[in-house]
Amino acid sequence: MPHIVNILEHPGGLEPALDYIHRQWGNQDNHAFYLDCARHSSAGPKGLPRFYVLMEEMEIIGCCALLVSDFLSRQDLWPWLGCLYVEPAWRGRRLSGALMAHARAEASRAGYRELFLSTTHDGLYEKFGWSRMDDGYNSDGDRFRIYRIATSVGL
Repeated sequence: MPHIVNILEHPGGLEPALDYIHRQWGNQDNHAFYLDCARHSSAGPKGLPRFYVLMEEMEIIGCCALLVSDFLSRQDLWPWLGCLYVEPAWRGRRLSGALMAHARAEASRAGYRELFLSTTHDGLYEKFGWSRMDDGYNSDGDRFRIYRIATSVGL
C-alpha cells in the first residue's frame, strides 16, 4: 500500500527524495535551488515549505509539496500545493487525490484555512473538490489557473 513520507524522513535520505522531485519539476539549471529549499524545509506541524514523496515499499512513485509561493503574481495567497506528480504506471488509482488530501490535511494541521494551486490543466482538480478562483501570471507573463480548496470540511 503506497504511503506518503516527508522527504526529511525519507529512509534513503533527503537527496535521493529531492532528486526525484527535481527530475519531475526542475531543470538542469535549478538543482541547487531545489536542494536548498529541501534542506530548509520543515518536518514540523507548522513550518513551510514541506516536500513529500509517495512510496510503494522503497520505491518513490509520486510527490507533492506545500509551498509558501508558487512563483506567480498572486503573492497574497498561501500555502500552495505544488510539485504534484504520480508515475504513469501508478495513475488511475486516485493516488494524486491521496497526495492532495495529505497536503490539505497538513495545511489544516498547520492552521491554514485554504490551500491554493496553479495549473494549466483543465478538469482534473475539480474532480477532487477544488474551485477555480482566478488567473495568475508567472514572471514570463504566462497565465495559470488558480484553484482553492478549504482545508477542513465545513469551512
